[in-house]
This record gives sequence, structure tokens and C-alpha cells, in this order.
Amino acid sequence: MSSARTQTYAQRAQKFENPAAKLLLETIEKKQTNLCVSVDVTKAADFLAIIDATHIDIIEDFDHSLIERLTTLSKKHNFLIFEDRKFADIGNTVSLQYSSGVHKIASWSHITNAHAVPGPSIITGLAAVGEPLGRGLLMLAEMSSAGTLARDGYAEDAVRMARAHRNFVIGFIAQRRMEGVGSQGEAPADEDFLVLTPGVGLDTKGDGKGQQYRTPRQVVYDDGCDIIIVGRGIYGNPHALDVKKVQEQAERYKKEGWEAYLDRVKTV
Repeated sequence: MSSARTQTYAQRAQKFENPAAKLLLETIEKKQTNLCVSVDVTKAADFLAIIDATHIDIIEDFDHSLIERLTTLSKKHNFLIFEDRKFADIGNTVSLQYSSGVHKIASWSHITNAHAVPGPSIITGLAAVGEPLGRGLLMLAEMSSAGTLARDGYAEDAVRMARAHRNFVIGFIAQRRMEGVGSQGEAPADEDFLVLTPGVGLDTKGDGKGQQYRTPRQVVYDDGCDIIIVGRGIYGNPHALDVKKVQEQAERYKKEGWEAYLDRVKTV
């Protein structure tokens, strides 16, 4: 059994050298929540309302005052910002996308993610920008959509790439723990990667568009993942936001995810 699966977040925080990973685990432990809210809305007002955090590139009325307000909320409520950018290009291109352009993601986002399709150069390109800033990268090893091609050999290659860049790659977007996947004997016994898992829902099994949902308990307790990523299950219809309902749903997922984690670490 993976030691990462059975250790507490606080214990694991002591082992990580990457500042973003360490801060994330410490924040999880301090706030007693392993919930990541994925906010897929297009208006800045709705975006900030749901947070008081992600997907900046779909905001239609984006400007840098939004980043200022977002970082203020991050400090006020003590949460990390994960920009679900899903980089997928050659090293030089992603380096420019990460550091420059309209959004300047590396300047404000603690964590981002990338596809493994371009090969190791995507990590080195992003690391050149993010590592000096203490940022962390998640590799997309698996996805929750029906018929995904990100599985089997693809996941193994993503893990091998991550293993070769441990100073910057802190974990995976995946549906299960990745330690030992594709290791062929080269993985250390105490290897620990964070696993953030989308496709989490309490009230439905799918969205009719290929998304498949599992409960927080299935994700955290059964499969040993670390953080549940929840979007529409919390904020519902983005065109008819009900802030009180958002708060209620967030508390509901927070409770379910944390209880699953406590039960998991108690089993040792």
C-alpha cells in the first residue's frame, strides 16, 4: 500500500521540497478541506461571487483588476489558486504562454497543469518560468470523460516524465494514485505525488456530454486520491447563481471529502 495513501496531509507536507506543494498540503490540513472548486463561468462578477477559482481564459470581461481581486480573496480566505490551463504545446511556446500574453499566469497562479502529449519539453518550458517563482505543475495523466485516450500507456509516460522533474511537477490530474505506475523498478519506495481528481458528484452520474461522476468517498477513500475537483455540483446553473446554495453545496462536498480522508488514514 502506498505510504502517501495512509499518511496525513501534514506528514506528507514535510517531505515535499516544492513550495507550492508544501503550501497546498499545509493549507489543506489547516482548513480541513480537500475540496478544489472549479469555476467555469464567463463573467467576472459571477466568478468572484462564487469564490467570496479557476479558468481565467474563459472570462469574457477579463482585465488585470480581476487578478488583483482574486489574489486578495486568496489571501483573505487562505486558498491556493489553480489555473486549469491544460498547456499542450512545445516548450518554447508554453513558456511564453505561461509567463506573458494577456493573462501572465505564472505571476499569480500557484499551480497549473499540462498534457503529456508534447513530451518532456513541455515540463522544462514551464519549469523555466514557474520553478523560480515557487510554482507547481500537475500532469494530466487521466481524465474523467467517457472514451478518454489518457489511460494505460499514456498515463505511464506522464508518470515517467513527472518522475524526472520532481522539483517542479508535484502531482497529477488522475482518477487513482499514480505511485509505481510505469516505474519498472526505478520509483523510490516512498514516492509521493499529489492526485487531484475531477468528475466528482453527489447527485448525478453524468452530464450527458461525456462527463462521468463518482462520489467523494469513491475518489478519496476507495482510490486514495487527495483532492476532489467539483464545479457544477457546487454552483449549478451559471446563468442563475444562488450564492446561498453555492455555500451550502460547497460545505456539503467539503464535509464528504474530509470525512472520506479521515476514514482513509484511520485504516492504518
